[in-house]
Amino acid sequence: MIPMYKQHYMGDLRSILLATDNTEYSEGAIKEAIFISMNCGAKLTVIQVLQVNPEFATEGLKVVEEMEIMCRDHFDHIRELAAMNNVEVESVCRRTEKPHEVIIAEAINRKADLIVLGRRGWKGLKRVLLGSVTAKVTTLAPCKVLIVPKDVDVKSEVIILATDGLKHSEGAEKEAFSMAKRCTHIKRFFVLSVAPSKAKVAEAMKIIEKVKRRAKDVVINLEPIVEVGEPAKVILKKAKETNCDLLILGTSGRTGVTRIIKGSISEKVIKSSPCAVLVVKS
Repeated sequence: MIPMYKQHYMGDLRSILLATDNTEYSEGAIKEAIFISMNCGAKLTVIQVLQVNPEFATEGLKVVEEMEIMCRDHFDHIRELAAMNNVEVESVCRRTEKPHEVIIAEAINRKADLIVLGRRGWKGLKRVLLGSVTAKVTTLAPCKVLIVPKDVDVKSEVIILATDGLKHSEGAEKEAFSMAKRCTHIKRFFVLSVAPSKAKVAEAMKIIEKVKRRAKDVVINLEPIVEVGEPAKVILKKAKETNCDLLILGTSGRTGVTRIIKGSISEKVIKSSPCAVLVVKS
């Protein structure tokens, strides 16, 4: 059963897509997706993508069938959790070589307002390879994406909005303001702007002031943070120092070289964040 102290923080949603990999690393995402669906009255769809290539599917048919049986058992587990909170779940199992493409296509087909993903805790090359699905989904998704690390509980009591003042941060700012208006249980709400050098501190402070002016109708004390350093490292450091349980970031959703340059900050944060991360499109 979802803890009753939890409170609705995400806003009005009609369709939620939960992407799971049938490991312990998805448990936090599963519970959070059910909670959000319960509070929003949103339709919840769960998808598991079996990453197999055509040759494997032909030569290892028995193995693939076993994977599909495990997938169905996993869906039953999710339905049981959802039923305890009066949430109905529709399930989808797909085979593909490119999981992120299937997840994105399903989100578009179902007009999802939010995709919820877990995050593996593995390190090194294995983490880079397995984490790339989350990174690609986050970058290319047509909607908001919530990444929930294993065992993380999103209380939405301490929130950090990280912004660089550019166009792609506007969606994240609006989402943060809406959340601040709606959630009376928020204890601390930080606005973080990172200056790449001491020469850029004044510019970062101006970004904070603009955010505060835009949030003038929000009845909450926005606590400004301006620091010098590499953006991803500073964001992660502040998340730990403040015991933040939800980070809000923006993304441009670009592809190719531009995406790598612009999207690298959110990708680095997602891979190592101690808390849930909500990525919002511009």
